[in-house]
Amino acid sequence: MPSVEVAEQAGAERSEDVVLTLPNAVAVLDGATSLRPTSHTGGWYADRLTAALRPRLAVHSERGHGDTDLADLLAASISEVTAAHGLRPGRAPSSTVALLRWNTDTVEALVLADSPVVVFTDSGEHPVTDDRLENLRSEGQGGYRRRLRSGGGFGQEHDEALLAAVDRTGRWRNVEGGFWVAEAEPPAAYRARRATWPRGSVHAAVLASDGVACGVDDYGSYPNWSALYEHARDSGPQAVLDRVRAAERSDPDGRRWPRPKRHDDQALALVRFRP
Repeated sequence: MPSVEVAEQAGAERSEDVVLTLPNAVAVLDGATSLRPTSHTGGWYADRLTAALRPRLAVHSERGHGDTDLADLLAASISEVTAAHGLRPGRAPSSTVALLRWNTDTVEALVLADSPVVVFTDSGEHPVTDDRLENLRSEGQGGYRRRLRSGGGFGQEHDEALLAAVDRTGRWRNVEGGFWVAEAEPPAAYRARRATWPRGSVHAAVLASDGVACGVDDYGSYPNWSALYEHARDSGPQAVLDRVRAAERSDPDGRRWPRPKRHDDQALALVRFRP
């Protein structure tokens, strides 16, 4: 049976990342931080969506994949949370979703928004990523990013600039030409990125929230995902979180790496299919 190791670390107070582990599945969800006072936070939503996913993944893990597609399970879970709490599209909290599920024959991954799954086989690393949100962010490299690069630092002015950027990007949430995320729109599940591998070819996988993925994508803490995996394998997942956090501490004002927060929540799951 595969082994699973998990490390989590809050960026400020309570983490809005959630990790689910089951005998035949792992999930990482990253609730979107609310910049305005709301009745429900992204972390609250990630918790509820994880609770809805757990029994669905558990049942189908025990029975094998069967005919139930991962996107169907996710869509049903989104629908359950939406109905139970009266959530409305465009006004509801949201969360990324990274799912990995396996049986004796196959390993499959589903990624919705910017929490990647990376599978390692004898032929190398295979990232399953969703860059649609990042592409939208990259189109607006001004605003809070320009301000941080010029030495403006974190604080109230940063929060105001970030809020303006989030409002602009939010118009493209779960619409054609925009980005897709778990919220109050069950069909968004079918816009996820997907991949499948023969079980025998897979020796490991990692699932990460963007507070860890930035160590590969932005900070250069690791030259690639294989290097991150090797560090997690040899020193434990917490060592990866610590290295990424150290990079952020070396740039306390966000001048080198402009980012929404000084420190983001971090979650990393390491799945090893071979001893």
